[in-house]
Amino acid sequence: MSPKFVMVGRAMSALVILFLLAASVAPKLVGAAVATDSLRSLGWDPRHTLLIGLIELACVILYAIPRTSVLGAVVTTGLLGGAIATQVRVDSPLFSHTLFGLYLGLLLWGGLWLRNADLRAILPVGSRKRPSMDTTSNSESGSHG
Repeated sequence: MSPKFVMVGRAMSALVILFLLAASVAPKLVGAAVATDSLRSLGWDPRHTLLIGLIELACVILYAIPRTSVLGAVVTTGLLGGAIATQVRVDSPLFSHTLFGLYLGLLLWGGLWLRNADLRAILPVGSRKRPSMDTTSNSESGSHG
C-alpha cells in the first residue's frame, strides 16, 4: 500500500478521534448541559453521563493506540451500534441522526484499514488477486476418461 494511503488512513482516524473527543467525550466528562440534555431527550438518565463519557474515552484511547487499534475499533463499533439503536428507539431522522453512527463507523474502519497492513491482510477489500474462472487450470478438469 502506498505511503499516501497510509497517511490518508491516519488523517481519517485522527478526524474520528478528534470528533469523538471534542463533540462527545469532553461534554460528558465536564457535565455540560448539552450532554445531559441530549441524553435526557434520548431517554437516558442524566446521571449516566459521566459513565458513558468514560466508556467513550476508553474506546477512543484503545483506537488511538496502534497495538490496540483493532480492539478499539471493535468496541467503538459496539458503542456506535448502541447510539444507532437509541436513535431508532426515539424515532430520530434517518439520514442526519440515526445513520450518523454508521457514517462515523465507516470512517473509523476505513481509516484503520488504510493504516493497518495486518487488517488489510485479513480483510483484502479490492484485492487484485481474483479467483480464476479458467477451467483449464482447474485441477478437477483433467481427462475424463
